Amino acid sequence: MQQTPHIPDITLVGAGVIGLLSAFELADAGASVRVIDRQQAAMESSWAGGGILSPLYPWRYSTAVTALASWSQHAYPGVIEFLKSKTGIDPEWLQNGMLVTAMSERCEALAWGQGLQQAVFEISHAEALELEPSVHLSEAPLWMPKIGSVRNPRLGQALRRLCQEHPRIELIETAQAALRGSVESPELWVGGEHLKSGRLVISAGAWTAELLASVSVSCPIKPMKGQMLLFSPCALVSRVVLADGRYAIPRGDGRIVFGSTLEDVGFRRAPDRAGFEDLYSSAVSLIPQLKNVPVEAQWAGFRPGSPDGLPWIGPLSDALWINAGHFRNGVVLAPASARLLADQMMGRNPIIDPVSYQPKVF
Repeated sequence: MQQTPHIPDITLVGAGVIGLLSAFELADAGASVRVIDRQQAAMESSWAGGGILSPLYPWRYSTAVTALASWSQHAYPGVIEFLKSKTGIDPEWLQNGMLVTAMSERCEALAWGQGLQQAVFEISHAEALELEPSVHLSEAPLWMPKIGSVRNPRLGQALRRLCQEHPRIELIETAQAALRGSVESPELWVGGEHLKSGRLVISAGAWTAELLASVSVSCPIKPMKGQMLLFSPCALVSRVVLADGRYAIPRGDGRIVFGSTLEDVGFRRAPDRAGFEDLYSSAVSLIPQLKNVPVEAQWAGFRPGSPDGLPWIGPLSDALWINAGHFRNGVVLAPASARLLADQMMGRNPIIDPVSYQPKVF
């Protein structure tokens, strides 16, 4: 007898950190889940980013973004320990704090930090040098001692393995998905085959707008290219340093990730010489000893750019949902975004009021 194909309760298109964490939250709540990605899971912006567990200059963002970031920051220690125990992969969470130069925004930054556990403090140049003696800062920075970072490629590896081993999750990789039909009755097609499902979730990052265009949804999410450099082990910094829009992120093995550019060039992926020279100049200006450290790699990724960095998390219709548009903050906002999506889809009391994240359909 021919076996009836399994029809999952929920199918997610896009298996970055947002998609994988969303799949786990939904499966953990009892749903059967299928996740589909155009390549290996967690190999796009989830792999390419820096892994800072804070929005850059967080006081510039809306209270809606701050709410997601704060919830996620409190959740991350537990998330990391859970992933390590379940998968044996260490995402290398480091909570050594972040130095930020922001002379023209000091009042706004300090006001933003009042009452938040993610405190912002003024420190002197001398105190900054004690924290990071190899870093050259043009002004006395602000100090955010509770900011951490993760090694996001390893975070992606751990989430991928977690989903692969979950009994209610089916992970399909290197499969090109497309939508047909309408917002109210979407059809999922993969490799010329119509895959039946319950509800669909689009968590495809920078590719979200392309998918939704097929069901006549105009979505403002677009690719924003970012180039990065990786310096060989040198242990010149031990905490995140953010200055003039550029950041240095230490890794546990002494390497330094330095980024990043912000380019509105569509899906033009290749790293280029101009990007290298721009980043390298900023890097050696901030950390002069990097002149003597080899650059191991240069790469580029596509952030899912969105107006004001505010993601869409919620229903486009009863059948079609979205969790995308996190711009530069996909990793830091991922735990809260995944939980908020699952809360809405499973009919639970949401961790955060979901109104601010509801899709604006055009």
